[in-house]
Amino acid sequence: MQYPKYTSHVIFNRIVGLIQLLTVLALPISHAQQPDIHSNGITIREVQIPIPDGEFLAADLYLPEKASETSKFPIILEYLPYRKDEGRTHRFPFYSYFVKWGYMVARVDIRGTGRSSGKLVDGEYSEQELADGEVVIDWLSKQSFSTGAVAMLGISWGGFNGLQLAMRKPPALKTIISLMSTDDLYQDDVHFMDGIMHVDAYEIGQDLANILPGAPDYKIDEGYFRDRFDTEPWLLKYKRQQTDGPFWDRASLNTDYTQIDIPVFIIGGWYDGYRDFIPRMLQHADVPVKAMIGPWNHTWPNTASPEPAIEWRDTAVRWLDYWLQGINNGIIQEPALTYYQREYHEPGTNLEVIPGTWKTADDWPKTKEGIHYLNSGHGLSASPDAFRDTLSYIPSAGVEASGSVMWWGDWAPDQSKADLDALVYDSQPLTENIEIIGFPSVHLRVSASAPAANWVVRLSDIAPDGKVTLITGAGFNGTHIKSAEKPEPLVPDSIYALPIEMHATSWTFQKGHRIRLSVSNAQWPMFWPTPYPMETRLEGTPEKPAWLSLPEVQPDASNLLTIPFLKPAADPELPEYYGLNAETLSGFAEVNGVTRDTLLNTTSVTATNSGKDHYPWGEMAYTEWIKHTTHDDDPSHSQVESTYITTATLPGRTLIWIGVLEFSSDLENYYYRYRRTLKENNGTIREKEWLETIKRQ
Repeated sequence: MQYPKYTSHVIFNRIVGLIQLLTVLALPISHAQQPDIHSNGITIREVQIPIPDGEFLAADLYLPEKASETSKFPIILEYLPYRKDEGRTHRFPFYSYFVKWGYMVARVDIRGTGRSSGKLVDGEYSEQELADGEVVIDWLSKQSFSTGAVAMLGISWGGFNGLQLAMRKPPALKTIISLMSTDDLYQDDVHFMDGIMHVDAYEIGQDLANILPGAPDYKIDEGYFRDRFDTEPWLLKYKRQQTDGPFWDRASLNTDYTQIDIPVFIIGGWYDGYRDFIPRMLQHADVPVKAMIGPWNHTWPNTASPEPAIEWRDTAVRWLDYWLQGINNGIIQEPALTYYQREYHEPGTNLEVIPGTWKTADDWPKTKEGIHYLNSGHGLSASPDAFRDTLSYIPSAGVEASGSVMWWGDWAPDQSKADLDALVYDSQPLTENIEIIGFPSVHLRVSASAPAANWVVRLSDIAPDGKVTLITGAGFNGTHIKSAEKPEPLVPDSIYALPIEMHATSWTFQKGHRIRLSVSNAQWPMFWPTPYPMETRLEGTPEKPAWLSLPEVQPDASNLLTIPFLKPAADPELPEYYGLNAETLSGFAEVNGVTRDTLLNTTSVTATNSGKDHYPWGEMAYTEWIKHTTHDDDPSHSQVESTYITTATLPGRTLIWIGVLEFSSDLENYYYRYRRTLKENNGTIREKEWLETIKRQ
């Protein structure tokens, strides 16, 4: 395996200690519910963590296979609803790195999920989830096997609730490592992307995944129906909350960064939709922060594709060693930030390597504002002039800009087609390289002929061969110009000053390339269309210009990463836990078809995913099908249809869960219809349906 960067005597002492640890009897832990699993020198032991109201949370403890009865471990907690037993396929390899360096890892199922008891929590990051999380941290810290020091580590959900539990200040929580997470649940999460209605493949699928009973027995009884199958779908709850405010702020760090008073290690990816948190945390936190941002999508850096994938867990171990064990290994003297300065690559999803350079900094890099004025020739220039451009609203525009996963992450195809339905402003070929890092922004002067309009801006790189690569972008809900908490209709044909901050990025525009800014009013199916046919205008004058601002940095060879990252370690696999097949790289439904009906003037976008996994008790198969449809003549009538199916093939029985969603709109309302079905051996044993009308806001 690959080791953290220590001096030879520290490595020797750590290895000697581990050898001693592995030569004695197994650690006795009470509350065991399933037989221990032993593999590759690691034991997985299930325990039940008692909650004061009488429920329990099921946990897998990952520890050295042979450990002394008196040994104590610092503990890493990952706290998720994603079913710890099935999750062993990927978590055993991942956790093995930390176990071999002397840590116990606790993987805990949230209340009402996996093998934990109680009623399913009523949404993401609920008060119940976080209150239970405090109990879990306290319990772990007080067990005989614990040193009393706990860290949280997680990606996505586990990154989110690590931040949120740190905000609650449980005494035993000493640090967190948060990957691919955010401090702003309303603007950055998948429910209302950039403050605009969005229906995401993840949130559709989670409403079916939530209701599966615990493996391996998959017990179906009245308690199961009450606590899981019959519980209200989360998507319905989220779509009622269309504006920013207390519902989203309750678990959003950006309202007050001083809520966290412990050290934080944060990791993000330039192709992940949650990357904005990295610079914001570095700029606003008043605790020690270590940050890393690389050319990755929503995944662990050691499993990333395309390259470069890196081994980052050595750095994580050193961070944990310092803050949980007091080992003075020099990590806090190192640069706070390590980042990947991206260079040009062609558009598309068939990339093998993202070109670029690793750099370091003690803080978020200082930048200067590079101003590029929009002008009358659809250009970008050093000085403003008078122009007025009109755009007819095409609700189905922007499919290519949405990318394969329909968010501001992953990789997008050539933007040329999407730009045909946008206002575009191009620079002249550059005479020198321009390096940027941070948040590009635009300052526009706009009007619309309707009381509701979205604006979408995209920053792209035009190569000399004409290919157009998306760099970053953002959407803006026009009714939020004054407030995202209290939206107001636009006054038709009134001119509004509209500043839009794009999502964080790094990029190097090369000499001979051109900079492109695209402005449109739709990005289907990422953003739900505004309901009115309309025209919008974009204008500027020398006195009141419109401009693009780029966060430019001077190339500096002195901040290059001096010690390269190691290649990812070869992790062991857990026998009898493996994937049989998977349709998509992202793990979510991805766009695989676009159908345009010229007679009805509709556009439908289809996304699919499927796969199958093997476990000791049987196989689990899943299929996902989503169809997004909008009408260019009447965008108020748009809809999403989906069918998700999960099949458990077990000894002597087959269980099939089906979730069918219809989410649609008209001028005034959204219409929600969702039906769950459970079949056993081809006979239906339970169905439940939800119908609700939700007023558009």
